[in-house]
Amino acid sequence: MSLEVPSPPLRQQFVAAMSHVACSVTVVTTEGVAGRFGLTVSAMSSVSADGEHPTLLVCLDHRSAATDALLANGVFCVNVLRENQAHISDTFAGRTGASSADRFAVARWLPMASGVPRVVDPLVAFSCRVLSAQQVGTHFIILGAVLEVFEASARGTPLVYANRAYGTVQRFEPSAAPPAGASDPPH
Repeated sequence: MSLEVPSPPLRQQFVAAMSHVACSVTVVTTEGVAGRFGLTVSAMSSVSADGEHPTLLVCLDHRSAATDALLANGVFCVNVLRENQAHISDTFAGRTGASSADRFAVARWLPMASGVPRVVDPLVAFSCRVLSAQQVGTHFIILGAVLEVFEASARGTPLVYANRAYGTVQRFEPSAAPPAGASDPPH
C-alpha cells in the first residue's frame, strides 16, 4: 500500500495543529560500532509495561546520521530532560551550530549498562535495545525493549515543548465544578 503525499493545505494544517500538542523533550543517544550520536526527539511514547521487557517507541527522521547509527548499533538511550535543560535540547536539535561530535560537550554523560550515554542528571532515562524499525513517510518508528531505567533521586519537572516553545508542567487542583462553558472531560 503506497501512501499519497497530503495536499499542501492539509500538511500545513496538520503541522500547525500538531504544534499545539505538548510533548516531553528527550535526547536519544546511541554508541557502538557505528559511532556515538544523539538527537533531540519529541516523538517518544510508552508502548507496553508487560512482556519480557517493557517497550517504548521513538520516531526519528530517516535523513539523520544518528538514525543510521542507532539502527546499526542496535541500542539507544532516551534521556527525558528536566525543565533547566533546554540548552541540551537546542544543542542536539542542531540549533547551536555544534557539530555532531561536539554536541556531547554540552553536558556530562555516564554510560548505562548497555554502553549508551545518559545525561548525568536527566529526569529519567531508558536504555533500550532495538526490537524493530519501520519507515513511515520521513520517519522511522523504532520500538525499543527497555533494558534499564534511571530515575533521578532529585525530583524535577519535565521539559515540554508546545506552541513552538519550551515550557514546564504546572500542577493544579481540579475545581469541584467546571468553569462556565467548559465541556466534560472524555470518558
